[in-house]
Amino acid sequence: MKIIIIAAVSGNNVIGREGTIPWHSKEELSYFKETTYGFPVIMGKNTFLSIGKPLTGRLNIIITSNPQLFIKFEDIKCFFNLKEALFFCENNYFERVFIAGGAKLYSEAIEKADEMIISRMNFDVEGDTFFPYIDPEIWDKTKGEKYNEFETYIYTKKVK
Repeated sequence: MKIIIIAAVSGNNVIGREGTIPWHSKEELSYFKETTYGFPVIMGKNTFLSIGKPLTGRLNIIITSNPQLFIKFEDIKCFFNLKEALFFCENNYFERVFIAGGAKLYSEAIEKADEMIISRMNFDVEGDTFFPYIDPEIWDKTKGEKYNEFETYIYTKKVK
């Protein structure tokens, strides 16, 4: 199973401000949907709450200490930590799984991930939440596609 981090990041590495994404890009949201559709998407509680509803066409997996918050939603799995969520995905033979934030989950998952897909937005924004440092000693970077509002970069973990 391939573990893939997927994130939209501003030019100055911001991913959030006061619990939300500080921009709206239909183009990037379409890219995110197209890339993750049909695969499990793991996210933290606050990321899910900022979206407000399950992502269609994907198994939504929420990392939370309070699964009761999500009892009203169908098609959501809750786990207390990333390790449990990944174990579930591995045991259900998913080909790939996407880690979709927030910052705390990205920081934890970056050690476990095989690949990262980063949408680098063509602008800087003010924010209070940042994507973790991507160590070039650990990650190989290749350009993906260029869009109007962003450019994708694919990071693959180097083999040691």
